[in-house]
Amino acid sequence: MSVDTRPLAIFLMGPTASGKTALACHLADHFGVELVSVDSALVYRGMDIGTAKPDAAMLARHPHRLIDIRDPADAYSAADFSLDAMQAMRAAVATRRLPLLVGGTGLYFRALQQGLSPLPAADAEIRRRLAAEAEQQGWPALHARLAQLDPAAASRIRPRDAQRIQRALEVIELGDGQPLSEQQKRAERARFPFRVLKLALVPTDRADLHAQIALRFDAMLEAGFLDEVRRLRERGDLGPDVPAMRAVGYRQAWDYLDGNADAKTFRQRALAATRQLAKRQITWLRGELDARWFEPGLTQTRDEVMRAVDWFTNGP
Repeated sequence: MSVDTRPLAIFLMGPTASGKTALACHLADHFGVELVSVDSALVYRGMDIGTAKPDAAMLARHPHRLIDIRDPADAYSAADFSLDAMQAMRAAVATRRLPLLVGGTGLYFRALQQGLSPLPAADAEIRRRLAAEAEQQGWPALHARLAQLDPAAASRIRPRDAQRIQRALEVIELGDGQPLSEQQKRAERARFPFRVLKLALVPTDRADLHAQIALRFDAMLEAGFLDEVRRLRERGDLGPDVPAMRAVGYRQAWDYLDGNADAKTFRQRALAATRQLAKRQITWLRGELDARWFEPGLTQTRDEVMRAVDWFTNGP
């Protein structure tokens, strides 16, 4: 039987507000790990409070790769993340450290481990045309068009997810009408060059997670979240359609500061969007059949995770 000689890596996953960062830092205190953030919002500078970014003291003690590497005006894709994360992982191994990737952006984990389909590059003219059509008809109408052209892709994309609807229709047009889902199936997947231990923090009681989400959001408001969004607005080069500003919480805050909601409605909308994000993250985690699930927030869980990592790195 052949021996798997690939270097080791750990994926620490879970929905928002499940305690991933605290557990990752605890593991860093006991193992020689290199922490790598897997979060589509933490990459942006100046988006600190609303993303629950680790504070300066925590980052000084436990540095995280791929935090604060982009300006909010600049796009950052799953492909960008895959390149950056692989570079960080290889650098960790070169210094005999264990890469520990922590976060909740399932698309980034998937893109890193499984690769991305070789789909056509973006076409600015097609995107402008689709955006103009959406402005006239609404994104749900374009989603209905996508459902006719590619039912499988449409079933995975929400009717108001402008970015993904636009990309799916663009790819279909550039692919001479071939459905996005079919183009993705043709992609060849190379073997991932690391052996991975997948750990997932997933609460059995969704109400506990919802309560934690509410507590954390109220703490963000106390810490000055709305002032943070005001500063971002004052730059003048950002808007509600910029990918960074579509992050959960930020888009609702932007709408509130535009005068489209009162304070109570803003809070309700932000909490509802965060709960929906957590639900999508948990749904994605159910597809990670090789992940070990743990209950967040328990001392017993922390000890069990410690034992799992020790066994993975040192053997029985």
